[in-house]
Amino acid sequence: MTGTDHAVLVLRLAAPLQSWGGPSRYNRRETRPQPTKSGILGLLAAAEGRDREASLTDLVGLQLGVRADQPGTLLRDYHTYSDYRGLPLLSAKANAKGQQTRTAPPKYTGVTQRFYLQDAVFVAALRGPKALLQSLEEAVRNPVFPLSLGRRSCPPTGPVSLGLRADTPLEDVLEEVPWQAGSHRRRQVRGATVSLEATVEDPDGDQLAVDVPDTYDLKTGTTFGRRAVRHLWVTVPTGHTQPPHPAQDTGTAGQSDHDPFALLGW
Repeated sequence: MTGTDHAVLVLRLAAPLQSWGGPSRYNRRETRPQPTKSGILGLLAAAEGRDREASLTDLVGLQLGVRADQPGTLLRDYHTYSDYRGLPLLSAKANAKGQQTRTAPPKYTGVTQRFYLQDAVFVAALRGPKALLQSLEEAVRNPVFPLSLGRRSCPPTGPVSLGLRADTPLEDVLEEVPWQAGSHRRRQVRGATVSLEATVEDPDGDQLAVDVPDTYDLKTGTTFGRRAVRHLWVTVPTGHTQPPHPAQDTGTAGQSDHDPFALLGW
């Protein structure tokens, strides 16, 4: 059901690296294959300048749809870390005062693995009260805090907001927004349309996503609630209007128009 008091905010989430955390913790931090509701709401809260202790009640109620315009590839970041003072690393144990103890025998170097999506592009659509989304759209264009896609080390490429739209079912919005993939990806697709994977928040959905935050307060920690989602495929125009392989002139005898760089899409 749609109404004049609601609207849809459309976002373009693109960056060299993105990371949308799941349940992983400690020295192995994984990413989900598409943006999470927790991550997107965190971006909106940062844009508005909300404190971590601020209520998320109004944001949690927004209905979310995500389209994978360019899924990207998985990157594993392997690196070591140590205490800059040259001290042994902290262990998982605590003393009687509740303080972490140093490793015994001393361990001076640790290993951490973090996973990212590289070269990915997503379209996110959020449906909710028009007044709230107007405020959020203005905040995304003029954010109080720097915006990031999942982690602080993942700033977006280009403007994030694609603007507000009239109240429309999320599935229809994801079919109408132009394809946002990079130019190199566009050259790989020759047809007039492309089929893209999408996920829409739906009370009657057949799967559950555990990514609805209750708070971003570091002291209390975040507990994630569930939401029902539905997976689908949407067809979007590619913008190609010319035939993918125009007829080539073979030239005069003994000559050819062969272009080796065409095989690379250049």
